[in-house]
Amino acid sequence: MGNIKFVKENKEVVAADGANLRLKAMQNSIDIYKFIGKMTNCGGGGNCGTCIVEIVEGIENLSPRTDVENKFLKKKPENYRLACQTLVNGPVSVVTKP
Repeated sequence: MGNIKFVKENKEVVAADGANLRLKAMQNSIDIYKFIGKMTNCGGGGNCGTCIVEIVEGIENLSPRTDVENKFLKKKPENYRLACQTLVNGPVSVVTKP
């Protein structure tokens, strides 16, 4: 089990090991999409790159970056992830819409 702390929202949620970060955010009414992403997101398939989040603590508790993430995030810092591609395996702090 790991807690996901959403920094901007000042909200902490409990996640089972292997939980998908995007799904946990949506289940807890955390908005991870900027304006255009609200209308153009792919629904979690890893096809659009609109669910970018910044990991500020606990990056070692996440699944490794996928090839899809490397494609969309090649010019972004290493602590940026696509929420739809990220599995949580321990405590982590997340900044939405970096």
